[in-house]
Amino acid sequence: MKNILLLVHDDAGQEARLQAALDLTRALEGHLDCLDVTPPALIAGDLYGGFGEAAIIADERRSESDNKQRLLARLSREDIEWDWSDATGEIARCILAAAALADLIVLNRQLDDHRLPDMRGITSRILMTARVPVLALPESTRGMALDRAVIAWDGRPSCIAAMRASIPLLSRTREVELFTADNGAIEVSPNDGAKYLSRHGIHATVRTLIHAVQSPEELIAQECERWGADYAIMGAYSRGRIMETLGGTTKDMLARAQLPLILCH
Repeated sequence: MKNILLLVHDDAGQEARLQAALDLTRALEGHLDCLDVTPPALIAGDLYGGFGEAAIIADERRSESDNKQRLLARLSREDIEWDWSDATGEIARCILAAAALADLIVLNRQLDDHRLPDMRGITSRILMTARVPVLALPESTRGMALDRAVIAWDGRPSCIAAMRASIPLLSRTREVELFTADNGAIEVSPNDGAKYLSRHGIHATVRTLIHAVQSPEELIAQECERWGADYAIMGAYSRGRIMETLGGTTKDMLARAQLPLILCH
């Protein structure tokens, strides 16, 4: 997990993305790839024969240019390796085009008070397409601590893939817990997951709830709060995104999670 791809865009989630990405790049002794995306203007209509659209595009470009200069000045003072590239287009498409050799993509979960950009939609699309782990952050996040992690364990392939991809982070995390609610449908035992981690020098505890009645997202949130987790790892869209359109653990966690999520499909 050396190549960290960061979405740069002047929105409510940018500061959370930047600070977490800097912390992870240092912790992993990695390289930060900053992708500055200017999306095309979206307007309902243009009464002035194209002038309005051109003005919106020019304003967006000025905003992103100012944002770029501010962040370049900040990055020049950081003790990490980084580079910068610019792209114009739909955000998810630009990220996917840049993600071929990424080990981790830093995005947000849904932004709380802002409709655009649609971070939950962007993150969901990238998870389903890129096959690269995504760090999805609440916009209130300021930095990325690696003291305690919860792995939300259901034994499904996406969960196992998320855990496996996160080994470099877990090896730098002081305490790790595999948390599961045993409803009789777990495909791979959490004890087997803990045994796998132990072979990487990660000694995780296992906590299992029997006959829990709350929804999975409620149980994960409660356990993360109880455990004092700094971040959570979980599989994304284990039933497929289409099946979770009307509801599902991934959808709800992206809407409401109060701590950083590392997700993998």
